[in-house]
Amino acid sequence: MPGAFKGYYLDGRSAARRQASIRLAASGLEIALEDGVRLWWPFREVRQTQGFYAGEQIRIERGTPFPEILLVDDTAFLASLHATAPGFGRRFHNPRRRRSRVLLTIGAAVTAVAVGAVLYVWGIPAAAGMLAARVPVSWEERLGQAAVEQIAASKRRCVDREREQAVGAIVKRLLEPQPSSPYTFRVTVVDDWTVNAFAVPGGQVVLLRGLLERTRTPEELAGVLAHELQHVLQRHATRLLLQHASTGLLLVAISGDITGAMAYGIESARVLGTLRYSRYLESEADVEGLRMLLSADVDPRGMIAFFETLRAAERGAPATSRYLASHPLAAERVETLKQLAASHTKGFRPLLPGRDWGDVRRVCGG
Repeated sequence: MPGAFKGYYLDGRSAARRQASIRLAASGLEIALEDGVRLWWPFREVRQTQGFYAGEQIRIERGTPFPEILLVDDTAFLASLHATAPGFGRRFHNPRRRRSRVLLTIGAAVTAVAVGAVLYVWGIPAAAGMLAARVPVSWEERLGQAAVEQIAASKRRCVDREREQAVGAIVKRLLEPQPSSPYTFRVTVVDDWTVNAFAVPGGQVVLLRGLLERTRTPEELAGVLAHELQHVLQRHATRLLLQHASTGLLLVAISGDITGAMAYGIESARVLGTLRYSRYLESEADVEGLRMLLSADVDPRGMIAFFETLRAAERGAPATSRYLASHPLAAERVETLKQLAASHTKGFRPLLPGRDWGDVRRVCGG
Protein backbone atom coordinates (compact mmCIF):
# COMPACT_ATOMS: atom_id res chain seq x y z
CA MET A 1 0.00 0.00 0.00
CA PRO A 2 2.27 2.81 -1.25
CA GLY A 3 2.09 6.12 0.58
CA ALA A 4 0.44 4.50 3.57
CA PHE A 5 1.14 5.20 7.21
CA LYS A 6 2.39 2.43 9.45
CA GLY A 7 0.67 1.53 12.69
CA TYR A 8 -0.79 -1.25 14.81
CA TYR A 9 -4.30 -2.71 14.92
CA LEU A 10 -6.03 -4.23 17.98
CA ASP A 11 -9.32 -6.06 17.49
CA GLY A 12 -10.77 -5.07 20.90
CA ARG A 13 -11.10 -8.71 22.00
CA SER A 14 -7.46 -9.43 22.83
CA ALA A 15 -4.25 -7.58 23.62
CA ALA A 16 -2.54 -8.81 20.43
CA ARG A 17 -1.11 -6.12 18.14
CA ARG A 18 -1.01 -6.61 14.37
CA GLN A 19 1.00 -4.44 12.03
CA ALA A 20 -1.16 -2.32 9.77
CA SER A 21 -0.79 -0.06 6.75
CA ILE A 22 -3.24 2.85 6.72
CA ARG A 23 -4.25 4.89 3.68
CA LEU A 24 -6.38 8.01 3.87
CA ALA A 25 -9.42 8.30 1.62
CA ALA A 26 -11.92 11.12 1.31
CA SER A 27 -14.46 9.46 3.61
CA GLY A 28 -12.53 6.93 5.66
CA LEU A 29 -9.46 4.87 6.42
CA GLU A 30 -8.31 1.92 4.30
CA ILE A 31 -6.47 -0.52 6.55
CA ALA A 32 -4.36 -3.46 5.37
CA LEU A 33 -3.22 -5.92 8.02
CA GLU A 34 -0.05 -7.99 7.83
CA ASP A 35 -2.03 -11.19 7.21
CA GLY A 36 -3.76 -9.71 4.15
CA VAL A 37 -7.04 -8.75 5.82
CA ARG A 38 -8.40 -5.39 4.62
CA LEU A 39 -10.67 -3.14 6.68
CA TRP A 40 -12.67 0.01 5.93
CA TRP A 41 -13.34 2.56 8.69
CA PRO A 42 -15.69 5.41 7.69
CA PHE A 43 -14.69 8.67 9.39
CA ARG A 44 -18.18 9.08 10.79
CA GLU A 45 -17.69 5.90 12.86
CA VAL A 46 -14.27 6.62 14.37
CA ARG A 47 -12.97 8.88 17.12
CA GLN A 48 -9.59 10.03 18.34
CA THR A 49 -8.96 9.26 22.03
CA GLN A 50 -5.23 9.93 22.30
CA GLY A 51 -2.49 11.88 20.56
CA PHE A 52 -3.36 15.43 21.52
CA TYR A 53 0.08 16.23 22.94
CA ALA A 54 3.60 16.16 21.51
CA GLY A 55 5.26 12.76 22.00
CA GLU A 56 1.93 11.03 22.66
CA GLN A 57 0.97 8.06 20.49
CA ILE A 58 -2.08 8.65 18.27
CA ARG A 59 -5.01 6.37 19.08
CA ILE A 60 -8.10 6.01 16.88
CA GLU A 61 -11.05 3.86 17.99
CA ARG A 62 -14.11 2.39 16.31
CA GLY A 63 -17.11 0.74 17.95
CA THR A 64 -18.21 0.08 21.52
CA PRO A 65 -18.08 -1.27 24.18
CA PHE A 66 -14.94 -3.15 23.13
CA PRO A 67 -13.62 -0.91 20.34
CA GLU A 68 -11.20 -1.76 17.58
CA ILE A 69 -8.08 0.37 17.93
CA LEU A 70 -5.45 1.87 15.62
CA LEU A 71 -2.15 3.09 17.08
CA VAL A 72 0.02 5.41 14.96
CA ASP A 73 3.29 7.08 16.00
CA ASP A 74 3.68 9.44 13.04
CA THR A 75 2.16 12.88 13.77
CA ALA A 76 2.09 13.51 10.01
CA PHE A 77 -0.87 11.12 9.98
CA LEU A 78 -3.08 13.74 11.62
CA ALA A 79 -1.79 16.54 9.40
CA SER A 80 -2.51 14.44 6.28
CA LEU A 81 -5.93 13.59 7.65
CA HIS A 82 -6.85 17.28 7.87
CA ALA A 83 -5.53 17.89 4.34
CA THR A 84 -7.19 14.83 2.77
CA ALA A 85 -10.60 15.01 4.42
CA PRO A 86 -11.29 18.61 5.43
CA GLY A 87 -14.96 17.81 5.90
CA PHE A 88 -14.11 15.49 8.77
CA GLY A 89 -11.08 17.36 10.08
CA ARG A 90 -12.88 18.74 13.10
CA ARG A 91 -13.30 15.22 14.46
CA PHE A 92 -9.54 14.90 14.91
CA HIS A 93 -6.82 16.91 16.61
CA ASN A 94 -4.85 19.29 14.41
CA PRO A 95 -1.13 19.04 15.34
CA ARG A 96 -0.57 22.56 14.02
CA ARG A 97 -2.43 23.83 17.06
CA ARG A 98 -0.09 22.22 19.57
CA ARG A 99 1.67 25.51 20.22
CA SER A 100 -1.59 26.96 21.52
CA ARG A 101 -2.16 23.77 23.49
CA VAL A 102 1.25 24.23 25.17
CA LEU A 103 0.24 27.76 26.09
CA LEU A 104 -3.01 26.39 27.47
CA THR A 105 -1.07 23.85 29.52
CA ILE A 106 1.11 26.62 30.94
CA GLY A 107 -2.02 28.56 31.71
CA ALA A 108 -3.44 25.45 33.37
CA ALA A 109 -0.35 25.18 35.54
CA VAL A 110 -0.76 28.80 36.64
CA THR A 111 -4.44 28.16 37.23
CA ALA A 112 -3.53 25.10 39.30
CA VAL A 113 -2.01 27.37 41.93
CA ALA A 114 -5.26 29.27 42.20
CA VAL A 115 -7.25 26.05 42.15
CA GLY A 116 -5.06 24.74 44.97
CA ALA A 117 -6.09 27.67 47.11
CA VAL A 118 -9.74 27.05 46.30
CA LEU A 119 -9.33 23.37 47.16
CA TYR A 120 -7.87 24.29 50.52
CA VAL A 121 -10.63 26.75 51.34
CA TRP A 122 -13.70 25.00 49.93
CA GLY A 123 -12.74 21.37 50.50
CA ILE A 124 -11.10 18.57 48.55
CA PRO A 125 -14.26 16.46 48.01
CA ALA A 126 -16.13 19.07 45.98
CA ALA A 127 -13.05 19.89 43.92
CA ALA A 128 -12.34 16.19 43.29
CA GLY A 129 -15.86 15.70 41.97
CA MET A 130 -15.45 18.65 39.62
CA LEU A 131 -12.07 17.43 38.35
CA ALA A 132 -13.21 13.82 37.92
CA ALA A 133 -15.89 14.95 35.48
CA ARG A 134 -13.30 16.71 33.32
CA VAL A 135 -10.14 14.59 33.28
CA PRO A 136 -9.45 12.87 29.92
CA VAL A 137 -10.41 9.20 29.57
CA SER A 138 -6.88 8.47 28.33
CA TRP A 139 -5.55 9.89 31.62
CA GLU A 140 -7.88 7.63 33.62
CA GLU A 141 -6.86 4.60 31.55
CA ARG A 142 -3.13 5.17 32.03
CA LEU A 143 -3.55 5.84 35.75
CA GLY A 144 -5.75 2.80 36.19
CA GLN A 145 -3.38 0.54 34.26
CA ALA A 146 -0.43 1.75 36.34
CA ALA A 147 -2.38 1.04 39.52
CA VAL A 148 -3.38 -2.48 38.37
CA GLU A 149 0.23 -3.28 37.47
CA GLN A 150 1.30 -2.29 40.97
CA ILE A 151 -1.46 -4.35 42.58
CA ALA A 152 -0.77 -7.41 40.42
CA ALA A 153 2.97 -7.06 41.05
CA SER A 154 2.58 -7.78 44.78
CA LYS A 155 0.15 -10.68 44.29
CA ARG A 156 -0.09 -13.38 41.63
CA ARG A 157 -2.46 -12.50 38.82
CA CYS A 158 -4.74 -15.43 38.04
CA VAL A 159 -4.50 -16.37 34.38
CA ASP A 160 -6.90 -18.98 33.00
CA ARG A 161 -8.13 -18.04 29.56
CA GLU A 162 -11.27 -20.19 29.53
CA ARG A 163 -12.50 -19.20 32.98
CA GLU A 164 -11.54 -15.55 32.46
CA GLN A 165 -13.63 -15.57 29.28
CA ALA A 166 -16.61 -16.71 31.36
CA VAL A 167 -16.16 -13.74 33.70
CA GLY A 168 -15.72 -11.49 30.66
CA ALA A 169 -18.97 -12.84 29.21
CA ILE A 170 -20.80 -11.60 32.30
CA VAL A 171 -19.33 -8.11 31.81
CA LYS A 172 -20.26 -8.18 28.12
CA ARG A 173 -23.85 -9.19 28.96
CA LEU A 174 -24.12 -6.27 31.42
CA LEU A 175 -22.78 -3.75 28.91
CA GLU A 176 -24.72 -4.82 25.81
CA PRO A 177 -27.92 -2.82 26.52
CA GLN A 178 -26.02 0.22 27.84
CA PRO A 179 -25.33 3.42 25.89
CA SER A 180 -21.90 3.65 24.31
CA SER A 181 -19.09 4.28 26.77
CA PRO A 182 -15.57 5.65 26.21
CA TYR A 183 -14.13 2.97 28.48
CA THR A 184 -12.74 -0.45 27.60
CA PHE A 185 -13.75 -2.65 30.53
CA ARG A 186 -11.53 -5.41 31.90
CA VAL A 187 -11.62 -7.61 35.00
CA THR A 188 -8.31 -8.60 36.63
CA VAL A 189 -8.48 -11.52 39.08
CA VAL A 190 -5.77 -11.46 41.76
CA ASP A 191 -4.78 -14.41 43.98
CA ASP A 192 -5.67 -12.82 47.30
CA TRP A 193 -8.02 -14.43 49.83
CA THR A 194 -9.38 -11.06 50.95
CA VAL A 195 -13.10 -10.82 50.20
CA ASN A 196 -12.98 -7.64 48.15
CA ALA A 197 -13.29 -6.06 44.72
CA PHE A 198 -12.82 -2.49 43.63
CA ALA A 199 -13.17 -0.30 40.57
CA VAL A 200 -10.11 1.29 39.00
CA PRO A 201 -10.24 4.51 36.95
CA GLY A 202 -10.38 3.97 33.21
CA GLY A 203 -12.59 0.88 33.02
CA GLN A 204 -10.89 -1.82 35.06
CA VAL A 205 -12.19 -3.86 37.98
CA VAL A 206 -9.86 -5.72 40.33
CA LEU A 207 -11.53 -8.87 41.63
CA LEU A 208 -9.84 -10.68 44.51
CA ARG A 209 -9.99 -14.45 44.71
CA GLY A 210 -11.62 -14.40 48.14
CA LEU A 211 -14.70 -12.64 46.80
CA LEU A 212 -14.93 -14.61 43.56
CA GLU A 213 -14.89 -17.93 45.39
CA ARG A 214 -17.49 -16.68 47.88
CA THR A 215 -20.09 -16.25 45.11
CA ARG A 216 -22.51 -19.11 44.65
CA THR A 217 -23.94 -18.23 41.22
CA PRO A 218 -22.89 -16.14 38.22
CA GLU A 219 -25.81 -13.80 39.07
CA GLU A 220 -24.17 -13.01 42.42
CA LEU A 221 -20.91 -12.06 40.72
CA ALA A 222 -22.87 -10.08 38.13
CA GLY A 223 -24.32 -8.03 40.98
CA VAL A 224 -20.87 -7.19 42.30
CA LEU A 225 -19.55 -6.40 38.82
CA ALA A 226 -22.55 -4.20 37.95
CA HIS A 227 -21.98 -2.24 41.16
CA GLU A 228 -18.26 -1.80 40.41
CA LEU A 229 -18.85 -0.94 36.75
CA GLN A 230 -21.13 1.85 37.89
CA HIS A 231 -18.36 3.18 40.12
CA VAL A 232 -16.32 3.48 36.90
CA LEU A 233 -19.11 4.89 34.70
CA GLN A 234 -20.09 7.46 37.32
CA ARG A 235 -16.36 8.22 37.83
CA HIS A 236 -16.64 7.51 41.54
CA ALA A 237 -13.25 5.77 41.59
CA THR A 238 -11.57 8.70 39.89
CA ARG A 239 -13.31 11.17 42.20
CA LEU A 240 -12.25 9.38 45.39
CA LEU A 241 -8.75 8.79 44.12
CA LEU A 242 -8.33 12.50 43.48
CA GLN A 243 -9.91 13.26 46.83
CA HIS A 244 -7.58 11.00 48.83
CA ALA A 245 -4.38 11.23 46.80
CA SER A 246 -1.66 13.83 47.15
CA THR A 247 -1.80 17.37 45.82
CA GLY A 248 0.70 16.28 43.18
CA LEU A 249 -1.80 13.86 41.67
CA LEU A 250 -4.45 16.57 41.67
CA LEU A 251 -2.18 18.86 39.71
CA VAL A 252 -1.39 16.05 37.27
CA ALA A 253 -5.14 15.57 36.73
CA ILE A 254 -5.66 19.27 36.10
CA SER A 255 -2.91 19.38 33.48
CA GLY A 256 -3.89 16.05 31.89
CA ASP A 257 -0.26 14.87 32.05
CA ILE A 258 -0.45 11.16 31.15
CA THR A 259 3.23 10.49 31.90
CA GLY A 260 2.72 11.99 35.33
CA ALA A 261 -0.35 9.82 35.86
CA MET A 262 1.71 6.68 35.29
CA ALA A 263 4.29 7.87 37.82
CA TYR A 264 1.55 7.94 40.44
CA GLY A 265 0.66 4.27 39.92
CA ILE A 266 2.13 3.16 43.26
CA GLU A 267 0.25 5.83 45.18
CA SER A 268 -2.94 5.03 43.29
CA ALA A 269 -2.69 1.32 44.11
CA ARG A 270 -2.27 2.13 47.80
CA VAL A 271 -5.19 4.54 47.87
CA LEU A 272 -7.56 2.32 45.84
CA GLY A 273 -7.08 -0.55 48.28
CA THR A 274 -8.28 1.55 51.21
CA LEU A 275 -11.04 3.70 49.68
CA ARG A 276 -14.34 3.94 51.50
CA TYR A 277 -17.17 5.31 49.40
CA SER A 278 -19.70 7.72 50.84
CA ARG A 279 -23.27 6.52 51.44
CA TYR A 280 -24.45 8.66 48.52
CA LEU A 281 -21.93 7.17 46.04
CA GLU A 282 -22.65 3.63 47.27
CA SER A 283 -26.39 4.16 46.88
CA GLU A 284 -25.91 5.54 43.37
CA ALA A 285 -23.78 2.53 42.38
CA ASP A 286 -26.39 0.22 43.95
CA VAL A 287 -29.34 1.68 42.07
CA GLU A 288 -27.58 2.11 38.73
CA GLY A 289 -25.98 -1.32 39.09
CA LEU A 290 -29.36 -2.94 39.71
CA ARG A 291 -30.81 -1.09 36.71
CA MET A 292 -27.89 -2.43 34.67
CA LEU A 293 -28.83 -5.97 35.76
CA LEU A 294 -32.47 -5.44 34.84
CA SER A 295 -31.57 -3.99 31.43
CA ALA A 296 -29.47 -7.09 30.75
CA ASP A 297 -32.29 -9.43 31.94
CA VAL A 298 -30.12 -10.67 34.80
CA ASP A 299 -31.92 -11.73 37.98
CA PRO A 300 -31.15 -9.00 40.58
CA ARG A 301 -31.88 -11.31 43.49
CA GLY A 302 -28.33 -12.60 43.17
CA MET A 303 -26.97 -9.12 43.88
CA ILE A 304 -29.24 -8.66 46.90
CA ALA A 305 -28.60 -12.14 48.30
CA PHE A 306 -24.83 -11.78 47.99
CA PHE A 307 -24.77 -8.40 49.73
CA GLU A 308 -26.99 -9.73 52.53
CA THR A 309 -24.78 -12.82 52.91
CA LEU A 310 -21.68 -10.67 53.19
CA ARG A 311 -23.31 -8.39 55.73
CA ALA A 312 -24.22 -11.37 57.91
CA ALA A 313 -20.83 -13.04 57.51
CA GLU A 314 -18.69 -9.94 58.12
CA ARG A 315 -20.11 -9.03 61.53
CA GLY A 316 -17.04 -9.37 63.70
CA ALA A 317 -15.08 -10.94 60.83
CA PRO A 318 -11.29 -10.53 60.57
CA ALA A 319 -9.60 -8.06 58.23
CA THR A 320 -9.54 -10.62 55.41
CA SER A 321 -13.25 -9.85 54.82
CA ARG A 322 -13.13 -6.26 53.73
CA TYR A 323 -15.68 -5.75 50.98
CA LEU A 324 -18.25 -4.13 53.23
CA ALA A 325 -15.55 -2.18 55.03
CA SER A 326 -14.84 -0.33 51.78
CA HIS A 327 -18.47 -0.59 50.53
CA PRO A 328 -20.62 0.08 53.63
CA LEU A 329 -24.05 -1.53 53.22
CA ALA A 330 -26.80 0.11 55.25
CA ALA A 331 -30.08 -1.77 55.83
CA GLU A 332 -32.11 0.86 53.97
CA ARG A 333 -29.97 0.32 50.87
CA VAL A 334 -30.93 -3.36 50.79
CA GLU A 335 -34.59 -2.46 51.12
CA THR A 336 -34.29 0.03 48.26
CA LEU A 337 -32.79 -2.68 46.05
CA LYS A 338 -35.57 -5.09 46.97
CA GLN A 339 -38.23 -2.54 46.07
CA LEU A 340 -36.61 -1.78 42.71
CA ALA A 341 -36.26 -5.47 41.91
CA ALA A 342 -39.89 -6.15 42.86
CA SER A 343 -41.10 -3.49 40.44
CA HIS A 344 -39.59 -5.37 37.49
CA THR A 345 -42.05 -7.78 35.91
CA LYS A 346 -40.03 -8.86 32.89
CA GLY A 347 -38.51 -12.34 32.89
CA PHE A 348 -34.81 -13.03 33.32
CA ARG A 349 -32.39 -14.99 31.17
CA PRO A 350 -29.84 -17.29 32.87
CA LEU A 351 -26.18 -16.30 32.91
CA LEU A 352 -23.65 -18.78 31.52
CA PRO A 353 -26.17 -21.56 30.82
CA GLY A 354 -24.56 -24.97 30.83
CA ARG A 355 -21.46 -23.81 32.73
CA ASP A 356 -20.51 -25.20 36.13
CA TRP A 357 -20.11 -22.07 38.27
CA GLY A 358 -18.11 -24.03 40.84
CA ASP A 359 -15.57 -24.69 38.08
CA VAL A 360 -15.57 -21.09 36.78
CA ARG A 361 -14.79 -19.76 40.26
CA ARG A 362 -11.51 -21.66 40.26
CA VAL A 363 -9.73 -19.13 38.03
CA CYS A 364 -6.85 -19.11 40.52
CA GLY A 365 -6.56 -22.89 40.70
CA GLY A 366 -7.66 -25.43 43.28
